[in-house]
Amino acid sequence: MSTSTETPATQPTAKPRRTRRTLWLNLVAIAAVILISVIAIMAMSSTNSAEAPVSENPEVVREDSHVLGEPGSGNAVLVEFLDFECEACGAAYPFIESLRERYAGQVTFVARYFPIPSHKNALNAALAAEAAAQQGRFEEMYGKLFDTQAEWGEQQQSNAPLFRSFAEEIGLDLEQFDRDVADPATRERVLADQADGTALGVQGTPTFFLNGEKLELQSADDLVQAIDAALAE
Repeated sequence: MSTSTETPATQPTAKPRRTRRTLWLNLVAIAAVILISVIAIMAMSSTNSAEAPVSENPEVVREDSHVLGEPGSGNAVLVEFLDFECEACGAAYPFIESLRERYAGQVTFVARYFPIPSHKNALNAALAAEAAAQQGRFEEMYGKLFDTQAEWGEQQQSNAPLFRSFAEEIGLDLEQFDRDVADPATRERVLADQADGTALGVQGTPTFFLNGEKLELQSADDLVQAIDAALAE
């Protein structure tokens, strides 16, 4: 009888121990998953920071910024932060070209890169434009990319080979073009523009600055009026 009375006494103590042990193992496993997730998020954050560094001293125009055509002699410098794959930028392109003709010799037009990450070929297009700039042909590539945007925009595959064919069409040295596209310095140059734009409050494209001031435009006429006002000062 002693055996029968001891057995019920020992059985209840064994189950809680196994339950506590299982609970601790589950907690350790959950903690490990959380730790791995945190490390992954930190790694992603550091990668994004490396690709788009925050500019400590943002400038609307820098010495190496690309001027379209000849600088104007008037009191107006219009800067556009643009994305070659952005449909709104593509729609604005003919209007900007008309403004360049209208204000030729008066207004300085500047184009700066702001490739949007969700556009799969925005960075590739900017790299092609910057590589063309290394051969003094930025404006030709700028125009070619916008003129053909409907052919390559909003696609998931890389269109870098197509942009290389554009380089050939406008007469670039293809060996140099290939080297410049692959050169980390070219990518850094594009991302430096993007970093300035971010620091200046650019959130989408196109975003315009006139004489250093960000414009809040509701219509094309607003831009014309702003330019006329700047020239009149």
